[in-house]
Amino acid sequence: MQVRAIAKDIGIPPRKMRLVTNAVKGKTVIEALAILQFLPNAGALPVSKVVASAAANAENNYNLNPDDLYVLNIVADDSFRIKRVKARSRGQAARILRRFCHVTVIVSDNPADAGR
Repeated sequence: MQVRAIAKDIGIPPRKMRLVTNAVKGKTVIEALAILQFLPNAGALPVSKVVASAAANAENNYNLNPDDLYVLNIVADDSFRIKRVKARSRGQAARILRRFCHVTVIVSDNPADAGR
């Protein structure tokens, strides 16, 4: 069975978040949380919370054992952008885009779904 969890509007750009999500895709939930604990990236903490939330959803809502779960798919999608202006020389201005992202985690108890 596939169970998902979503974290919305995380203040890290999706390009940087994908570096973290690609490190744990296809791993077991326990391995993924161990990897995320020692990653130096800023996106490791929000991703670990979402993975733990997906495992808790599977355990509480569907009575699945969290030790048997795999990270089937994990996606960092683009969210809104905050547009700012930075002063430049000779009275000009440059646009600054502060990007946000959504993280979606799908866990499954079937190892065949994870490609193992």
